[in-house]
Amino acid sequence: MLGIAAAKQSNEYVIFELAGENYAVDVTPVVNVLRMVEITEVPHAPSFVEGIVNFRGNVMPVIDLRKRLDLPVSEHTKQTRIMAVSLDKAMVGMIVDAVSEVAEIPPDIIEPPSPILLDVDSDFLKGIAKMPTDSEEDRLVIILDLARVLSTQSQEALAEFAENVQA
Repeated sequence: MLGIAAAKQSNEYVIFELAGENYAVDVTPVVNVLRMVEITEVPHAPSFVEGIVNFRGNVMPVIDLRKRLDLPVSEHTKQTRIMAVSLDKAMVGMIVDAVSEVAEIPPDIIEPPSPILLDVDSDFLKGIAKMPTDSEEDRLVIILDLARVLSTQSQEALAEFAENVQA
């Protein structure tokens, strides 16, 4: 475990991989990082919803972040994880390729995303961090705004979806 429960400060991020790139989200809404478990498929779920799992006695919808971000879909590996995150409307699991660390990212190394990258479907990009490494090149980490990864409508739909499945 990465010590997520103990690390609840605004400059700390969970860094994870998707399609060979580094991404990060604020650690605060991340409740747990789970090994991949069997996901129960549910008919008529939104396309990016893989299904549901039992998390601490409650039904938790699980989304595939690759699908949500329009990245190529791939097979799950031993490193694949489900990040359980608490959003305003519901607890949601997010499938990522691997979780690498919880790290402090100082605000001064985070640059806003280029206006070229921003449109209606990418307003979840919070910034790009240039993290120093031992090599000459900085490691680029794309910082996501979890609250915007799922629109308010999507969050409400997932909350309603979880309630209907649980009933």
